[in-house]
Amino acid sequence: MIPSNGLCVGLDVDLSKIPLHLRGRADAIVAFNEAIIGATRHVAACFKINLAFYEQYGREGIDAMYATRELCGTSYVIADAKRGDIGNTSAAYAKAVFDDLRADAVTVSPYMGSDSVGPFLAVPNKMVYVLALTSNAGSHDFQRCMVDGEPLYERVMRTALAWERRADIGFVVGATHAAELAALRSSFPDAPFLVPGVGSQGGDAATIRSANGTGPAVYNVSRGLLYIDATEDFATTVRVEAERLAALLA
Repeated sequence: MIPSNGLCVGLDVDLSKIPLHLRGRADAIVAFNEAIIGATRHVAACFKINLAFYEQYGREGIDAMYATRELCGTSYVIADAKRGDIGNTSAAYAKAVFDDLRADAVTVSPYMGSDSVGPFLAVPNKMVYVLALTSNAGSHDFQRCMVDGEPLYERVMRTALAWERRADIGFVVGATHAAELAALRSSFPDAPFLVPGVGSQGGDAATIRSANGTGPAVYNVSRGLLYIDATEDFATTVRVEAERLAALLA
């Protein structure tokens, strides 16, 4: 079931930032994630696995990614892959994230158009989050270009909602753009949003929650939650912070 509102815990593991007592372990990524998932599962609406953070460590990282998916169990899992390529390549990507990794949702880039997103939308009972207005500073380079009187990110959303699909469709709208998010929520009251950028990227949880109003959204926190405590008791600190954030974002 697609989570309608709440905290999304981003499992973006950086071995240089995890507590020192775990770094020397062969299973450091899995051990860290197991502690994070255990500390947050009771308040997390979903977990987001950013594939690049595992791919960077080669085969061991890939194995850790699959182990992390198993640790998530029946929790809702978003594969943050940002895929987008010609149709047959996207079909292979869709099979990888939905059939093999068993993700419930995926992030995709719409830059190459409908046939690049179509293979993801063809899979029933999944969620496809299309990049619209992302949280990074470079989002200004293209996403805000005006197209027939409206910003490109809004054109992307209107166009994507008209595509044929069997999956659900939502949009990535960054937490660093509170005013724009509020306007988009007014224009697209029922569209599910994935809102990254709360915490380390500068998005304020209370502000962005207010901007979204009552529309369906999950708010991703990664670095601002995972690395707030480098001691051996980090999981306790993470639990407390997750509970605080979940209350703000509910």
